[in-house]
Amino acid sequence: MSNQQASFLIRCSRIFTAAILLPWLMAGSVKAQTVETEVSSTRKTQNILLITVDGLRWQEVFSGVDATLMDKDAGGVKDVPALKERFQRETSQENRIALMPFFWNTLAKQGIVFGDPEHESKAVVTNSHYFSYPGYSEILCGFADPEINSNVKTNNGNVTVLEWLKQKPGFEDSAVAFCSWDVFPFIINETRSGIPVNAGWEPLATDASLRLNGTQAEAALRTVDEVSSEIPRYFPEVRYDYMTFRGAEEYIKAKKPRLMYVSLGETDDWAHAGRYDLYLDAAFRTDNYVRRLWTLIQSMPEYRDCTTLILTTDHGRGDNRVDWKSHGQKIENCEYIWMAVMGPDTPHQVIRGTTVTQSQIAATVAACLGFDYPAAVPQAAAPLPVFP
Repeated sequence: MSNQQASFLIRCSRIFTAAILLPWLMAGSVKAQTVETEVSSTRKTQNILLITVDGLRWQEVFSGVDATLMDKDAGGVKDVPALKERFQRETSQENRIALMPFFWNTLAKQGIVFGDPEHESKAVVTNSHYFSYPGYSEILCGFADPEINSNVKTNNGNVTVLEWLKQKPGFEDSAVAFCSWDVFPFIINETRSGIPVNAGWEPLATDASLRLNGTQAEAALRTVDEVSSEIPRYFPEVRYDYMTFRGAEEYIKAKKPRLMYVSLGETDDWAHAGRYDLYLDAAFRTDNYVRRLWTLIQSMPEYRDCTTLILTTDHGRGDNRVDWKSHGQKIENCEYIWMAVMGPDTPHQVIRGTTVTQSQIAATVAACLGFDYPAAVPQAAAPLPVFP
């Protein structure tokens, strides 16, 4: 066979192969895209609001104020009668509504709550440390990483579900985090992920990553920043939650992100300070911030009836007059937490006799949006049982 004949046959073979295989390959590609579209279309949720409340005990969430801590010795309470008038009622059910009215009057009635011991429902942490960085990494990544064993400001080597979703079409520039604790830029690995993380005492209005220049949000947040710069910073690494909440609120109005994470931190710090009265005040304010964000979302057509709210905490606390102030491996029962989900794909139900884990939050965030996170991250836990 001459070189010309061989060359001719090779060209014919390539043309034949392309004619036969190309339609099949294209069909396969279309099928894969169709499957992903169909998975996404099974969910009404188009946006996620994930909120964490640092170190808020399940005891207060499910029973309200703890009467054994409402004194000066155990709880550092300055005005016991006033605190009782605000939060103490005849029953634990009334107590919890007084402390967290939005949670119990709206979220619990429309969504699903996990961790209520009265219903033999347990929500637990799977990392063995029971403090913040390991807990938040577990929440956001979907698994406990034994290498994360401190609160040191080092970049998380794991990819969070926020970063994973940011790589999906429609989420490239639509993920953001507002956090009270200044370690979060490292937990989310802001440098690698490209997700704007406004945290700690960082100014809001002039944060270049938020791109608020010239917006009404920038003007509104300048006032917040002015107040922030003038008031005493009781916690050097944790700003007051009001600043974090206001940043998130104005950003929603201005940028309408599809994926927002808000981390509030005062509950943990007032507990560590031994101030049960201020811990309760922080829990009450947090509930109101969640209510205001949800009310704002429901007032906007981009979010109304297509947004899921996920609410949880990073760890539990001790359960006596001394240990309530702290948490960690040496404090009993710090693995027990709580979580709640409300959205268009989550019909209300009362959870009984079920144990869920903190590590299931990440996959739940993705699943609400129609994505299979554990398929891509095999070590991640499955989603919470929140879908019919």
